[in-house]
Parts: sequence; C-alpha cells; structure tokens
Amino acid sequence: MSANNPAAVIVLAAGGGTRMKSKSLPKVLHEVCGRSLVGHAVAAAQELTPQQLVVVVGHLRELVQAHLAEHFPGVRTAEQLEQNGTGHAVRTALAALAADGAPLDGTVVVTTGDAPLLTGATLAALVAAHAEQGNGVTVLTAVVPEPFGYGRILRDETDGAVAAIVEEKDATDAQRALAEINSGVFAFDAKLLAEALGRLSTDNVQGEEYLTDTLEILRTAGHRVGAVVAGDFRDIVGINDRVQLAEARRMLNARLVERAMREGVTIVDPATTWLDVQVTYEPDAVVLPGTQLHGATHLGEGCEVGPNSTLTDTLVGAGAHVSNTTAIGAEIGALASVGPYAYLRAGTKLGRKAKAGTYVEIKNSELGEGAKVPHLSYIGDATIGEGTNIGAASVTVNYDGVNKHRTTIGAHCRTGSDNMFIAPVTVGDGAYTAAGSVIISDVPAGSLGVARAQQRNVAGWVQRKRPGSDSARVAAAAVEAAEAAAGAGESGGA
Repeated sequence: MSANNPAAVIVLAAGGGTRMKSKSLPKVLHEVCGRSLVGHAVAAAQELTPQQLVVVVGHLRELVQAHLAEHFPGVRTAEQLEQNGTGHAVRTALAALAADGAPLDGTVVVTTGDAPLLTGATLAALVAAHAEQGNGVTVLTAVVPEPFGYGRILRDETDGAVAAIVEEKDATDAQRALAEINSGVFAFDAKLLAEALGRLSTDNVQGEEYLTDTLEILRTAGHRVGAVVAGDFRDIVGINDRVQLAEARRMLNARLVERAMREGVTIVDPATTWLDVQVTYEPDAVVLPGTQLHGATHLGEGCEVGPNSTLTDTLVGAGAHVSNTTAIGAEIGALASVGPYAYLRAGTKLGRKAKAGTYVEIKNSELGEGAKVPHLSYIGDATIGEGTNIGAASVTVNYDGVNKHRTTIGAHCRTGSDNMFIAPVTVGDGAYTAAGSVIISDVPAGSLGVARAQQRNVAGWVQRKRPGSDSARVAAAAVEAAEAAAGAGESGGA
C-alpha cells in the first residue's frame, strides 16, 4: 500500500436535500451522466485505493444503502440517525470503523456525496500535498469566477497556510472580493482528526457540530492547516437543487465529450451529444448530432452513430452505421446497418453486415452475417441465418398469451412480404415463403411455403352493398366504359 493511499475516505451523504423538492428520492441518488451523485463520490474515492471507504447515510438511508450494495458492493455505510452536522457525521463514521475493528493510522479524506465532478486525480493531489507538507489538515479549495455564497479562504501571508475560512455572511467587503473558496473536502491526520472532533461544540446558530471548526482547533493547537487549489474549479461544484443538477450534468457532459474527441472520436455537434460516464469508444468513431449514449455503450472503430439516436448498454461494431435508432442492450456487428427509425430491444444481436432497416423492431433475436430485415417488420424471439432476407411487413408471432415461442429461419432464405410466422416454427435453409403467407408449419430446406386462401372476386358487390357511394359511382362508370369498349371491338370485328 502506497504512502499516498489514505487510511480511509469518508463520504458524507446523509443530508435530506430539501431544496431538491423530492419526496421519494434522496438527493444523493439523483443521477448525472449515468451515475448517482453518491456513485460519483464513491467512484472518485475508490481511485485512491483507501484502506477503508465508508459512506455516511441518513435521510432515506435504506434506499441509499440498497443502491450502494447494488452498484458498489463492499462499500461500508455508517448511519447518522440524527442530522447533527458534518462534524457529527464524521464522528459517526469513525465510530463505525472502530466498532468493526478498523483503527485508523494515516490520512483520512472527508468528501461529500453531492459533488459529481470531483475526480480521483484531484483527490490524489490533495492527499499527496497533505503528506508532503506535513499538515494537520489540508483543505481542497478552488478559485471560482463567482464566489458568492461560499466560504472564503484566508491565507497566512508568510507561508501560505490557511489562516481561516470566513463564511459569506461574516466576511468583510475585502474578504468577499477573494475568489478562493472552501470545497468542503479535507485530508486529515487520523489521530488529530479524532482529537479535534472530540472538542467540537454545538454553540452556534444551527446547534450542530461543524467539521470546519476542526481547522481552528488544530491551528490553535499548533498544527499547520494547508490548502490545495483544484486545477479545475468545476471539480468542487456541489448540488443543492435541480437547477444546479442540470448545470452539473452540462459541465460533466462537456468534460466527457471533450475527452472522447481528444481520444479520437469525431463528435459533430458537442452541444447536442450526451454521454454517460461508462461509455467507451475506439478511434475514428463518428457521433452525429442529437445522439445520446447511455450506460455501458461501446463504439467500435470507424462506426457512425446518429443523428438522433439513443443507445443504452449497446455494443456497436467497427464500421457499423446506426441512424435515428433507439437500442437497449443490443449488439450490432461490424459493418452492420441499422435504421433509420429502428428499435433494437434487449437481446438483439446483429451479425457482421446484417441490416435492421426502417421501422423495424427486433427483440431477443439473432441475425446472422449479412441477414436483412429491411423495413416495416417485427422480429421477436427469433434466430435468422446468414444471408437471409425478410420481406417487408413481416412478423414473428412469438406470444400465445401465456408463453413466448421461438421462430427459426435458416440461412439464405427469402421470405415474402406480409408474412406471419406463428411460433414455434422453423424455416429450413434456402427455403422461400410466398407473400401474404401465414406460416404455421415448418418449411423444409429448399421448399416454397405458401399459406394463403384462394382469391375469389364477387362481381357487382359494391353496387349492391354500397349504392350511391363514390365507389359505386366510379365502378359503374368503369363497367360502362369496359362494356362500351367491348361493344366497339365487336362492331369493328363485324
């Protein structure tokens, strides 16, 4: 374990977030770019490889604990049953660690569960500076363009140490002009932190234990209070309401889009492109305007996605083209073609050079190499072999009202337009089916399946059943014209 790996990281995520105006969802579970606020905090903390990682939970704690167990198994939680301030929250975390036999010796990092842009790299710089400078506590700060509302950092002119943190309401005009602010993220010496927490008072307007009071306690005791300025002020942006949530989403998305472009992805219109943090890509992928990539979506080399496509947990192969498409949990093979206006649902697997065309929906189905469903069709619970072409307006009828059944269509088949395949049914390799057929029985390899009623025409039906209608009028005129033409032909023949 490196000296720069902290003994513990404590993530404060117990607050109610009343300004979010959410009745059923804790503030820290609101999402930004595919990950919850607390998820971003935990992911950044994990980059430090701490010996211990604990999240302090409180408001709707069962939901937060369940979320962490699902997405970050193994992360420890500590319950702050009463919201008695940030100092009390950290004390709760230390008590939980001690109860579990995890005594701390080294650096303890305290961060917040509502700062989704904070990176592991910024935290690592904080921890490194804390160790190098021998501080009792080191504050992460930022120089911001608009510091209103934040606590200002006052520095000692002799050595640059932090002399005090002054809140907006208590600051002088000269102090309010300072642009360096407190982020609420700290690195402490573990033993000094425990001692300082034991000396906190609730003698303040809120009647709470403030973690920031430990800085004055340690400074008075002769310990240096240092500060590290974040390289990007956006790292420390916290979320208090849905307006700030949207702003953070925009800022993080801009960061993700820029990273993708610098790694070789062409993004034609960054302003209308949205990426989740889990999205991965290879060089020379192209993303066209109006595209959203969510979850564990991956773009292969040289593929093109968009415009106006939304892909979630979808793999796009090298050189594939995906236009105006919604895809969820799909695999799109190399050089495949999808859309426009296609819907690929979970379990869809398109082979190399396969095609899912215009107004095509596919679910839980596999298309072999070069197989095509060009337009206006639904393919559900089916296996379609290589080189097969599915005619327009075809449906694999997979549901009998109780159970789902599978359709299998072999390689190099040609199915007619307006076919219904009533599953379970198999069409053999190289077979054809006639247009308008309802296929209810297996079609052997190399056969033509025809399943449609014999056509019959009932003469004069419209004039008898729809007298006086436009249809009857034009039909009568057509009959008269045909009879006149026939009569003229007979006269000429005489």
